[in-house]
Amino acid sequence: MELQLLDKDKDSIRIQILDADMTLIQPIINELIKDEGVDEVRHITGHPELDLPILYIRVNNGKPQTALKRAAKTLSNEYKDALENLK
Repeated sequence: MELQLLDKDKDSIRIQILDADMTLIQPIINELIKDEGVDEVRHITGHPELDLPILYIRVNNGKPQTALKRAAKTLSNEYKDALENLK
């Protein structure tokens, strides 16, 4: 999966997500929604054959990049714990 920054503002970012499906995107969205510093999260799909998905994040405090990193870190830890429990 590769992220491409499309637009950056002091309180929002738009990221194009390459080679990702909803299996990865939905948990990230769910974590971002739980974050009290995040004001809005949108997943913009567009045309399924022509457009790549875009993730829009707007925060009410802090940086949107930091919120995305927090969500990714939380998910990483959850999946790591799940993998250890399966072993």
